[in-house]
Order: sequence, then structure tokens, then C-alpha cells
Amino acid sequence: MQSTLNSAIFQPFQVYLSILFTIALSGCGLAETDSMMVTDQSVGGALAADINARHDISVVSSIDNGISIWQLSSQQLRFNFRHAGEGDNLVTNLALSYDGLYLLSADKDAFGLWDLTIGEPVGFWRLDESSIRDIAVSQKGLSVLIGKSNSSVMYLEPQTGRRLEFLGHSEKINSVALSPNGHYALTGGNDYVAYLWDTRTGQIIYTFRHTSRVSKVILDELGRYALTADSRDQSTIWDLTTGLKISELEYFERQKILTAGKFSQDGKYLLTGSPSRSLDLWDIQSGKRIKQYKVGIRPDATMPTAMVYGVDFMNTQALVSLSSSGYAEVWAMPQ
Repeated sequence: MQSTLNSAIFQPFQVYLSILFTIALSGCGLAETDSMMVTDQSVGGALAADINARHDISVVSSIDNGISIWQLSSQQLRFNFRHAGEGDNLVTNLALSYDGLYLLSADKDAFGLWDLTIGEPVGFWRLDESSIRDIAVSQKGLSVLIGKSNSSVMYLEPQTGRRLEFLGHSEKINSVALSPNGHYALTGGNDYVAYLWDTRTGQIIYTFRHTSRVSKVILDELGRYALTADSRDQSTIWDLTTGLKISELEYFERQKILTAGKFSQDGKYLLTGSPSRSLDLWDIQSGKRIKQYKVGIRPDATMPTAMVYGVDFMNTQALVSLSSSGYAEVWAMPQ
């Protein structure tokens, strides 16, 4: 399928893309540390972040500055707001909708849905029985998914009030993902299992088993693939038409924790982020790592590392990452 990424909206980056034709990047070499462009989107660092490069938007949460919405191409701040009024901002989960029109934010106890066309809240909801572990939102903000510490997953349609509690897991939830149309959810938890299930019925479609807790799940926005990753050494890409394994990610690290991920529109690549500054590009069919990048750290950082919170494909020539350093960085795709 032809990529729908529109490189035309990233005109300010085109001068940097010319570097691609003078630098030879090798997937077998050392990690790339020199990004083509850096924007400081959260002075002092970030608690959470997300990116939707297709719609030219990024979002960052920080203690002092609240939630900041940025236009990637112009590097301009669009909106700034707080999840819970005055005081320190403690939002540790952010999720942008596939169409870039809505943002879901959450701290430990409450979540809010925001309309990004006007920068105003749609509504706020508070949980009393458990804490929030992970979140996801569908396009147009029509549905949200909340993974909770009590092992349940809540599916909610804010406009209609329809609510469904998925009770398939037996331990706390670590990661959730939602299809753009909101019809399918992928959830993983400490019970060593990830489930793909139908949000209209609550019926389980596929069960993906691991040998340790499932720490990250990723859904392909076009419905072709899923990734489930555990806390030890198993990160599997699945074919969602058959439920069968396509590949295992191949890495030399003893342990590889994933904190962010995105499948490419052309169906060839998976881009992931990790707590150890790592931004990794993978071949979907083989599971082989094509290239590794190391995101920047702040000069005044107490620890020489950064967690990658958001990743995306800007176009066929560039990648973008957002980390706990607060840096949005543009990277060259291997040629």
C-alpha cells in the first residue's frame, strides 16, 4: 500500500534531509548519535510524550510546564494546559489519536480527553477502585481504553456513555493499544498474556502467550500486525489476519524493554524506543535490527540516560523520537 505520509508538510526539515545523500548509514555499525535536528520541547525533561508525524503534532508532559502540544514542522507551541489545575503536573500517560485531532491524558487516578482543534477539554473522569497503568484513544476521540492496576481494562465511549470492562487478565495491566476505529483492543499484563479482543462484544480474538510479564503491546494502525513484548527476551511480531507469528526481534542485549513503537505505513518496518536511550529500526519479516540510534541527554541530567516515549516515521527518509530529555529529534533513515 502506498504510504500516506505527506513529506510536504515537513518543509523546514528538507534542508536536513539533503544530508542523507552525503552520509552512508550502515545497519551493522555503531548506534547513530547525531540527529539531523533537535527541538527542546520540555526544558527540564519530560514525564510522558507521544508523536503523530502524519498529522505534524507532538505532545509532552512535564512537572513544571504541564501538557504542551507542538507542531513538529514549525517547532511552534500550539497549546499548553494542565490536567488537574494548579500545582505540579503529574500526567505520566499521553496518547494521540490516529487522526491527530484528540489527546488522551492520564495521571495515576484520572484521565482527560482533549479536542486539539481548539485546545479545550472534552471531559474528565476519575477512577476510585484502581490506578491507571496505560491508555489509548481512537480517531475522533470516539472511544478510549484504560488499562488498570486491578487487572481490568475499561473501554469507554465518551459521547454515548457506553462502557465495557474487559476481565480477561488476572494480573495488573502494563500496556494497551486501540485500533483507529476503536473496534479492536490489544492488552498485555503481568499474567504473561496479551489479548487481542473486540471492543463491541468483549470477545477474545487471539491469545498471545509469553514466559514473563507482557510489558509492551503495539498495534499496526492499518490492522496488519501486532507486537507483544515481555520483560525478558521475547518480542514477537504477529500477523493479525492469521494470528500466527511473523518474526521475533533479534537483539544481543540480555534484556530489552520497549517503551514506544510504531509500524511503518508501507508495512516493512517497526520502530521502537527503549529506556536506555535506544531508538531501533527493525525489519518486520525477519525481525533483524536494521539500525540503532541513541537519543540525546540533557547536559544537566543526573543520570546519563533517557527513556524514549514517542517514535514515528516522518516520511520514507526520516524518523522522529521524543524522550524523557524533552528533545524531539529527527533521524535519517538508512539508505
